Amino acid sequence: MTRPVSRVLALLELLQSGGLRTVAELADRLGVDERTVRRYAQHLTDLDVPVESVRGRYGGYRLAPGYRMPPLMLSDEEALAVLLGLVAGRRAGLTTAAGTASETAAAKVRRVLPERLGRRLDAVLGSLAFTAPADEHPAPDAAVLLPIADAVSHHRPVSIRYTAADGGRSERVLHPHGLVAHAGRWYVTGAVPGTGEDRTFRLDRITGATTLPGSFDPPDGPDPARRLLTSLATAAYRYEVTVRVRGTAAQVHARLPASVAVVTESPGGAGSWSLVELRAERLDWLPAALASLDLPFVVERPAELRDLVVAFADRLVRSARSQRARKKSGGSGSSRGDSEEPGGPPCADGM
Repeated sequence: MTRPVSRVLALLELLQSGGLRTVAELADRLGVDERTVRRYAQHLTDLDVPVESVRGRYGGYRLAPGYRMPPLMLSDEEALAVLLGLVAGRRAGLTTAAGTASETAAAKVRRVLPERLGRRLDAVLGSLAFTAPADEHPAPDAAVLLPIADAVSHHRPVSIRYTAADGGRSERVLHPHGLVAHAGRWYVTGAVPGTGEDRTFRLDRITGATTLPGSFDPPDGPDPARRLLTSLATAAYRYEVTVRVRGTAAQVHARLPASVAVVTESPGGAGSWSLVELRAERLDWLPAALASLDLPFVVERPAELRDLVVAFADRLVRSARSQRARKKSGGSGSSRGDSEEPGGPPCADGM
C-alpha cells in the first residue's frame, strides 16, 4: 500500500470515530499539512464516501450521519487483534447471553479477509492453548446490558427486574453509576433513590431493564470498580476476620485481592502494621494464605482462626522434621508419595 493511500485510509478511520474534526487536528494526526488534508478529503469524496465540509472558524470535516464503510480493511496486526479479542472476550465471560455472537462475528471478519491472511490467522487460533479452562458463568443479555450502559452514560435512572440468589424476585429503581466486569461476571453499581444506599447487582440476574425519565448527579468518591470490590469484600459471610499485618496494602493484596480483603494502611510508612478485614464462609484456607504473605501477622479475631494457624504451623514443622529424618536414615525423600507437589495456596475455593 503506497504512503498517500494509507494516509487517505487513516483519514477515513479518524472520521469514522465520530464527531467533527478540524483541519488542523487532522493534519497533526496524519503528519501532513492542511492543504494535503483537503486533498485527501477530496479523494474520499471521489470514492463516494460522504465527507461533509463544515466552514467557519471551528470548521473541519465529518462523515454524513448513518454512513457505514462496507469492506473491512485491516492490517495483519489489526485482524489478529480483532480475532484474539473475540476469543479472549468469550473466555473471560465478556460476551452477552447470545453465546454464538462472538463466533459469528469472528466468522464474518474471517470471510472478508484475504486468503493469505486468513490462513495465517487460522494457524494462530488453531495452535493457541490456554493454561486454564474458561469460566462457565452466565452472561448478561444484550437487551439488559445496552439500556443499563446508556443509563450509566447519561446519568438516568433505570428500572430493573431482579432475581436474588434465594430466588426472590423484585422490581426496583436504581441510579446506575457504572458497569464492572470482574472474574467472568458483569455487575452494575449504583444507588437507591431516596436513601442513597450503594447497591451492586449481577447483570445475569436482571431479566429486564428500562430507562426512566429524569437524571441524577454522579457521585464523588471511589470509582465503580473500587465500589464493587469493596462490596464483595464486605458481603455478609459466616466469619468476620481481622488481622494485623506488618506490610503495605500492595503486599497484602498480592495474596488477598481487593475483592476479598479491605486493607487500611497505618500512617507510619514502610515497616508499619496494616489492618486487614475480610469476611469468609470458611476459615480453613486462611492460614495458608496468611503464611504465603511471608510477613509478620497477628490474628485479632476470630479465635478459631488462631487455632487453625497454630495447627497449620505444627503440620509444617512435622513435615519438615519428617523429611529430615528420612534423609538421615538413607531415604531420598523425593518420591511424590512423600511430599506434595508445589502449587498455589489452598485458598482458591474460599476466595
